[in-house]
Amino acid sequence: MTDQTTKKTSKKSPVDRAKANADKQRRFRERQKDAGKKLVRGYVSPEAKVCYDEIRDKTGWTDSEAMSNAMRLMYAAYKCGQIKLLNEWLRKNNR
Repeated sequence: MTDQTTKKTSKKSPVDRAKANADKQRRFRERQKDAGKKLVRGYVSPEAKVCYDEIRDKTGWTDSEAMSNAMRLMYAAYKCGQIKLLNEWLRKNNR
């Protein structure tokens, strides 16, 4: 081969990269939905964020595990009539 042989680089335009990323995200959401999972979004207060960070540090849970377990624990407290007790504890302890 000669020195004039050059490698062909395939540069994708920003539009192509954005479309590829959007497709990847869509496929990921579809796989999660097919697995029976639901995306839950929301904003948390600074106090809740501190609690969340402490729980994640102590348990090693991922974001998904922490959110899933938090909802399950809140549901258990609701079913056992403990919501008022938990809210009072949170207020007393500035959480």
